[in-house]
Amino acid sequence: MTEGTTQSDVKSGEHPWGDRGQVILLVVFLIVWALDSFVFRFSTGLSHIVPLAVRLVLAALVLVASVALVRAAHEYLEHGEMNTGVVSTGAFRHVRHPLYLGSALFSLGLAVATASLLSMLVWLVIAVFYDRIATYEERLLEANFGDEYRAYRRTTGKWLPRLRR
Repeated sequence: MTEGTTQSDVKSGEHPWGDRGQVILLVVFLIVWALDSFVFRFSTGLSHIVPLAVRLVLAALVLVASVALVRAAHEYLEHGEMNTGVVSTGAFRHVRHPLYLGSALFSLGLAVATASLLSMLVWLVIAVFYDRIATYEERLLEANFGDEYRAYRRTTGKWLPRLRR
């Protein structure tokens, strides 16, 4: 176990700060996004350059992808056959962390919609956070599932789908 890791963290396969960190960063993001986008407009200068229609179409595409990833991953986790092996079907067939990716895309979609550069900076922090907890969890998965997980990792992208032969 790594420093600061409890036995229950290892059993759950989650980073000890995973849930708390996600909630904290989401709240910080929403506060920064709302204040910058609708109150102070400190860093929304791009909104005068990029037309609203373009921003909304891009944001809608990102938000639809976000919802699709989160729904597909949750659906499998809630209704999928509970097994003791590596999950490599559904959304997990395309990316190794569809829930984290979907959550990160949600914030990105909001930042794009209002062209808030401050929100995009907070989003970068969120992206780094998700990458760190995903890397931590992948070490646990590799320790638990060995070659099965290493094979899955070779064929499935962490954040972007891999082109398959």
